[in-house]
This record gives sequence, structure tokens and C-alpha cells, in this order.
Amino acid sequence: MRIDSISLERFRNYQDQKISFDPSCNVIFGENAQGKTNLLEAIQYLSCGHSDRAKSDRELISFQEGSAVLRGGVYARERDFSIRAELYREKRRKLWVNQVPAKTASELSAVFQTVFFCPEDLLLIREGAAARRRFLDNALCQLRPRYAAALAAYRRAYAHKTRILRDSDQQPGLLDMLPEFNERLIQSGAVVIHDRAQFTKTLASCAAVNHADCSGGKETLTVSYRTVSSIPNPLAEIAVLKEQYRAHMESHRQAELSSRLCLSGPHKDDLVVEIDGRDAKTYSSQGQTRTAALALKLAEREIYKHVTGEAPLLLLDDVLSELDPRRQEFVLNRIAGGQVFITCCEDDRLPMLLGGKVFHVANGTVQESPGHA
Repeated sequence: MRIDSISLERFRNYQDQKISFDPSCNVIFGENAQGKTNLLEAIQYLSCGHSDRAKSDRELISFQEGSAVLRGGVYARERDFSIRAELYREKRRKLWVNQVPAKTASELSAVFQTVFFCPEDLLLIREGAAARRRFLDNALCQLRPRYAAALAAYRRAYAHKTRILRDSDQQPGLLDMLPEFNERLIQSGAVVIHDRAQFTKTLASCAAVNHADCSGGKETLTVSYRTVSSIPNPLAEIAVLKEQYRAHMESHRQAELSSRLCLSGPHKDDLVVEIDGRDAKTYSSQGQTRTAALALKLAEREIYKHVTGEAPLLLLDDVLSELDPRRQEFVLNRIAGGQVFITCCEDDRLPMLLGGKVFHVANGTVQESPGHA
């Protein structure tokens, strides 16, 4: 799969930009705050209908503009696709695939997928559980429409239950609605737990191989999934998970009423990462945690390729500059076999190593460097 072209209107600092990409490698260089990351962000948005960098679509629209338009020409599954997204400040966005309105963002992910890797991801192991849940959610929402729907349903039910518990002291009648939202959490939460566990099982295997290769076989990486304590085997059938989750929620009922907080559920899940049997978050060096993060992100790409039969687009946002030469070499050896976008601050050795096209970005304008075409 690949994106052949993109057109941006009033997106971030791009007013009107059209770009044609190389099918293999695209190196994008320029000074900071010129629009390099914004370009990768636009590609990611067309693949999944959201940006890791923005809390809402309004942040993606150019300053003092009312709307933005993104168009992408994509080739995947041996056919051409046209993807369009219109973003608005005052109303709901609109999405299309081949001129047909898309009801959900998962219809974009069904066309093509991206793996976005930025310097912040190198801190994935050291950060809190929320960062690792976000990593799981971003990956799974592109891979499985069922998961995206279940996660959205869970988040809605969780928000409702949180408001009920918070306001129940002033409005006791709200507690009558609690059983309904508990059941919604159980139905959607069991799917979330099951799919996260399945993904983690495959992720652990791929990441262990990557980590061993990067560390020269000197270290062993293990990754496991931690969910609510009453579920001993999150890989169990969904029907089993529902009953176990229901029992867990009932056992926490009084504590939730007393604290007025939603205490139980996959909103507290985590990935446990260990190196040589020791918790990486607590005991590993910076170099070890960076290697583990690299192993996880590249494993995500391998899983996509295995599931879909095509390598997803790999978006590397200034990651290489944060790595020592050994880890740089490890990444460069792993990026073949699919379309890659790499941002950097200088037109350095990357074009000679990787080939493809080179683009210079300045003040929201992209120009292809003719010497590398």
C-alpha cells in the first residue's frame, strides 16, 4: 500500500499544497516549526481519521480559517482509492472514500494504515499506563473496526457513569441509571479486553525478536497485558470475560459509590514490559527503554503487514536524530518493504542511503529537491 499524492487546503500551516510521493522512500527536511510534522500528521489523518497531536479537529484548521480539506490518492489491495476529509470549526467533519460518504473513521483504516513514530514514542516505556493504552488503541483501531466501535462505546458509557457517580451526592436519583451503564461497560469492555489481549500476544512475540536483534542477543524482552484483577485469562472467550468483568464490577460497587469514581475497567489497563525479567519502566537504562520502544513500534508494523498482507506506511518524525548510530542502523535495516516517510532537520546522508524523493519544507511550502529526484 502507498499514498501517491496528497492535497492540503488550510490544514495547519499549509494553505494550498499538492505533493506527489515516491512509492518507496520520502525524506522531508527543513528547520523546526516549518511544517514537516504537519505533513506526516495529514497522512496519518487520512489513514485513521484522527491525529495523535490534536485533541480536536479544530486544532488542525489553519488560524482564522473556518475549514480545512485533505485529499489523498492511495493505492492498496491492487486498486486506487481517493480519500477526502473536510474539517470544520463549527460542525461535524465529513469523510469520503471514492466519493462515497464514510460513516466512521474505520472506513478510512480499511483502505490503508500508518505507523506514526515520533521522539515522544521513545519514552513509551517510561511514561504512565495511559501512553501504552494509547499505543494499543491507535494500533487496534486501524486493524479492527469491531475494536474501534467497542472502544467508542466503552468511552461513552464510561463518561456517563463517571457523571452519574460524580453528581449522585446532589442528585441521588441518577443512581437508578447506574445498572444500564454498567451493562454497557461490560458489553463493550469485554471486547476491548479480548482484542487488546490478542494483539499483545502477537506483539510480544514480534517485539522480542526485534529487541534481541537490536541488543545483539544480549537481552530478553517480554511484554504482557494487565487488565482487571478478576480476569485471570484475558484471552478467554468474550462471554467468559463478560461474566468475570460483571463480577469484578459488582465487587467494586460500594467502593465506587463511596469514592464517586469509576474504579474498575479497561480504562486502567497497562502493558507490562520487562527486560531480563525486570520491570523496564523502573529498572532499565535510557538506552534499554529506547530499544524496547523501537521493538514495539516496529512490531506494530509487522503485525499490520501480517494481517493485511501489505506493509503499512511508516511515518518517522525526526526519530533517527534521537538515536545512537547502532539504533539508527537497526531502524534503517527494518524499514524496507513498504513506503516510508522520514523527517529530519538537514539534507544529510539519508537520501544517499535510502534513495527515493527528497522534499524541503519551509513556511508551509513543500518543494521537491531536484538533485535527488
